[in-house]
Amino acid sequence: MTDTPWEPPLAGTESEHLLAMLERLRTTFRWKADGLDTAGLNLRIGASALTIGGLLKHLARVEDITFAWKMRGSSPGEPWVSAPLDDTWEFTTAADDSPEYLYGLWDAAVERSRTRLAAIVADGGLDQPAHWEWPGRGHFSVRRIVCDLIEEYGRHTGHADLLREAVDGRVGEDPPEGWKPQS
Repeated sequence: MTDTPWEPPLAGTESEHLLAMLERLRTTFRWKADGLDTAGLNLRIGASALTIGGLLKHLARVEDITFAWKMRGSSPGEPWVSAPLDDTWEFTTAADDSPEYLYGLWDAAVERSRTRLAAIVADGGLDQPAHWEWPGRGHFSVRRIVCDLIEEYGRHTGHADLLREAVDGRVGEDPPEGWKPQS
C-alpha cells in the first residue's frame, strides 16, 4: 500500500469522490507552495502580478469565505472582515507577509474548512441548500459550492505549478509518496 492519502478512491460514492478531489487539489497546491522563502513566495513571471504567496493568502480567504459565509452565513473572521472588498488585496499585500504567516494562514483556513465541511455533510449532505443565494434564482447547493471550490483550486494550482517551476524547477502532478508539508 502506498502512502498517498490525497489519492481519491478508485471506486466510491459521488460525495467521496468530490471531497477527495478537493483534498487532492489542496494537497497538490500546498506541495507546489511548500518550503519557499520570501523571495520564492514573491517571484512573479512576466507581466502577471500572481505570486505563490499571493495565492496562499487568496486561497486562505476563499476557504474561510466559502465554508463560513457561503455555506452557513457566518462571519469568515479576521483578517477577512477588516480586509477591503478588493479582488487584488490578497495578492498585493502578501508581499508584506512572512512565509510563516502565509503558510500558517492557509493551513489554519484549510483545517477550519475541513471541520466545517465535515459538519455540513454530516448535517444533511451535499444536496442541502447553502446560505449563499443567487437573487431571483434561489440558494446554491452545498455540492455546487464544493464544485466551485474545486474549480478555483484547479485554476490556482495551475498558476502555482508555473510559478514554482520558475522558482526552482519543481514540476509534477502529485507530491511524492509520503510527502508532508515542511513549512
